[in-house]
Amino acid sequence: MDLNLKGKVALVTGGARDVGREISLALAAEGATVALNYRNSADEAQAVVDEIRARGGEAKAYKADVADFAAVKAMVEAIVSDFGGLNIVVNNAGLAIRQKFTDSTEKEWKAQIDTCLYGAIHLAHAAVPHLEKAGDGRLIAIVGDSSRVGESGLAIVAAARAGTIALMKSLARELGRSGVTANTVSLGLVETAHDRSWVEANRDKLTKFYPLRRLGQPEDIAPTVALLASPKGSWITGQVISISGGFCMV
Repeated sequence: MDLNLKGKVALVTGGARDVGREISLALAAEGATVALNYRNSADEAQAVVDEIRARGGEAKAYKADVADFAAVKAMVEAIVSDFGGLNIVVNNAGLAIRQKFTDSTEKEWKAQIDTCLYGAIHLAHAAVPHLEKAGDGRLIAIVGDSSRVGESGLAIVAAARAGTIALMKSLARELGRSGVTANTVSLGLVETAHDRSWVEANRDKLTKFYPLRRLGQPEDIAPTVALLASPKGSWITGQVISISGGFCMV
């Protein structure tokens, strides 16, 4: 499918690995120039950039911690300076610490909320003026289905991501007149994004929660994100789209 992304500039946070990597590759394959954000994964980010360029696309890696508003603003301005604008923002960066709630600490709460909720706020605040200027901007947040149904061991990140959903719905209402859409893609367990030893130790138990009887892969996610980012998604806004193998049907 030709999603007509040629000439569009897309920022993907957490774009170096797993779901973010696949989204970056998918958007580039549809013709978008990809600004790939990373925090610590410099080598992996550059490898994705090199892969996109080897396929004839255009990409560049940008280091920034989404929890740092000043760093996010500087990154967005650098992208606009480098490529002349910004059309698509995929907020994929996240931090989840799986633990019993009463064992968690204030420092761990702050780290997850700063990345998952404030990160989404920082990115939207820095990017929205450019998306409005584009006239057909796309703002897409990636969250986990724990934010919709709750999950033992993920109380803090679930709460932060629930806030992200509310943010995106509110921005959809506020920005619609400018032609900007804002949507959330809510994921079931994508096995590459989790500790492999934990996944293997719990695979049989985990897959029983999924009607399709398998866990997700990054390539299950990217096509829907690319559609939402494209002109073909121009009448979809304020939605939470679950890609979860049936884990969440709400």
